[in-house]
Parts: sequence; structure tokens; C-alpha cells
Amino acid sequence: MGRIVVISTGGTIASRWQGSGFAADADGSEVMATAPLPEGITVEVVDLFSVNSPRLTTAHQLTLLRTVHEVLADPGVDGIVVTHGTDTLEESAFLVDLHHHDARSVVFTGSQRPMGTADGDGPENLYDALLTAATTRGLGVLIAFAGRVHAARGTVKTQAVELDAFADPSKELLGKIGFGKVAILRTPQRPAPLALPAMPELPPRVDVVMHHADGDAVLLNAAVAAGARGVVLVGTGAGNATPEIVDAVKAAVGRGVLVALTTRVMAGPVTEIYTHGGAVDLVAAGAVPTGTLRAGQARIAVLSALLGAADTAGRVRILHEVLGAPGSVLVGA
Repeated sequence: MGRIVVISTGGTIASRWQGSGFAADADGSEVMATAPLPEGITVEVVDLFSVNSPRLTTAHQLTLLRTVHEVLADPGVDGIVVTHGTDTLEESAFLVDLHHHDARSVVFTGSQRPMGTADGDGPENLYDALLTAATTRGLGVLIAFAGRVHAARGTVKTQAVELDAFADPSKELLGKIGFGKVAILRTPQRPAPLALPAMPELPPRVDVVMHHADGDAVLLNAAVAAGARGVVLVGTGAGNATPEIVDAVKAAVGRGVLVALTTRVMAGPVTEIYTHGGAVDLVAAGAVPTGTLRAGQARIAVLSALLGAADTAGRVRILHEVLGAPGSVLVGA
């Protein structure tokens, strides 16, 4: 069925007891030794790093992105599996997907239970990810977890500790895995891939600020004062805040800060319905609505736009393209 390269980055799937809690310390070969291989698949391992995923930095994620491209430069590779911690898996997978220009699949997986546990889910997830990487094409970056296949775009961690941890709350399931087969149920929507960014000496700062009752502009202004080149505003409802935050957004945009607008609601798109500080006013002030992307992936979209152009107009254009805003093209729509 093919030659699959497994890029190991740590996470629960590589974690063992450390005396007071679990932490990633196993290398990729140890992780691979826990799982059977689908028939006809050969595996090579790249040990990139081994960390708990909340500790990942933009530098880690850009290193992973470049490593994926380097591996796919070999035409003899049939697909890639990335083992990754679940806490930030949705962010890394989306970053790789935004820059993925190859028909071969890159499949992220991990586990909710540490390696070596009797009821561990890592071996099955890894087997399913290998099978998915070997048998699918043209779907972009995928997540294989708990017998399900998800598109990277829009998929978030929806369960803190339960095994079926990932879903796209705004879309139907992409696929299922069982009995040695992968069944794909729909075609994911993806914008045209971005060019591979350079590795900046200091990645741009992108902060996330959430609105709530009694929320004011202090944290948004503090992010800008701290040097943020991008801010994701997490609004209420369909993407709403207050007139004071609208003023702060307008001031930030005037300083060249890229502002994206998402919502703290689990499912559904950001929508321009309300004024008096709502999405109507926030978008008019320069915030870019993120559709159904939530905070973590919206932040990755802003980061990719900042890395993709040197000027404000170019960054705004890229952000609109990445988000599938009106006038851009979504492949598979």
C-alpha cells in the first residue's frame, strides 16, 4: 500500500508517568512499536521533537511545516503521519493544511491516554492514521482519531478527556475508518495553498482576546501595546462586542494590526447582524470575520497572513483568501 513517513512531535501518545503526572518523553520508534502496521505499509520515522503540545511555539510549528515539505520532496513517499499532542493539534494541522499543495495526504493523530496503558487509544489511532495516509489522496491535511476522519480546517478538540475528542461542530463528518477501510463521505473545502513562508528570526506575535459581560478594551489594547501584529477577537453570539471594543479595533487596524473576528459559540458562522458594537460595527472598523473558524485556527490564519506579505494590504488580502471570504476560491466547495 505504500511508504509512509511518521513525524513524531510528542504529546500524550508519547507520554509516560513522570512521578507527578504524564509528559512526553518517548521517541517516534517507541511510539511506532505500540501499533500494528496495516498490511503492505512500510514506515520510516522522523523524530522532530518530543514535547507536550501546550508547550509548542510558532517556531516549533513552522519547523514541522518545513519538515512536511522536505519529506514530500521525495516522490517515493506515499503519505505522512504526524503524531501530535491533542491540545494544539488543531492549530498545527491547520497551519500545514494552509500550505499543503500535494495530492498526498498528511494525517495528524495522537491519543487521549498515555502510551503503555491497558486501555490506551494510541495504537488504534496510529494504525488508522497510517491506513488513511496510504489510501487517500487530494483531501489536504486530515485528522484521524477514534475511528473518524476529519478535515484539518474547522476541526477542533471538543472533548477534554473522552476518546472521541475531535469534531467540526459546523460541518458533517468527513469520513469513517473500520474493518481495514477508509470511507470518505464528502470533499473538504480548502482555499488555494499558500507559499511556504520563510523562517523568521522572531515570529510575529498574534494574541487572542475574548469578550464577555463587563468586557472592555483593556486586554485588546494591552495586546497591541505588547507588540501584537495580529489579534483574534473572540466575540459573543454571532461575533459581537461593544462600542468601546469597536473603537479599539479601529485604532489597532489604523496601526497596521491585523484583527480577525470569531465567536465563543461552538458552531455556526460569524455573521453581521447587530450594530451598537456588534459584528456590523466590528467589520466596518476593519475586523475580518472568520466564518466558522474558532480562535485557535483563526490565530493560525492571521499568523499565515502576517508571514505571507510584508504590507498591510497584502496581509488583509491573504487573510480573506485563507478564510474563504467573498471573492476568494474554496476548492471543493
